[in-house]
Amino acid sequence: MSGKIIINTERCKGCGLCVAVCPKKSIVISKESNKNGYFPAEATNVDCTGCASCAIICPEAVIEVIWDDEDNPKIVTKSYEKDGTNLIEEKK
Repeated sequence: MSGKIIINTERCKGCGLCVAVCPKKSIVISKESNKNGYFPAEATNVDCTGCASCAIICPEAVIEVIWDDEDNPKIVTKSYEKDGTNLIEEKK
């Protein structure tokens, strides 16, 4: 099973916490700033396992993680919405 990371770069403040916790180094800091002047994190998605460590540690909750299990992708985390929903899915 592989994973895919989606980062809302316009809301990211580039703190680098996700870069530090990624075991596969699938996230880097961008060389270009966003509209707010921050240098956001960027997903390379190389070797991503979908562990969701990046989404868990993100203080801005702007990272989504998707597990790609053949033809059945599953959203593991969603970025924060204003109503407080769509955070990390609980395991059953």
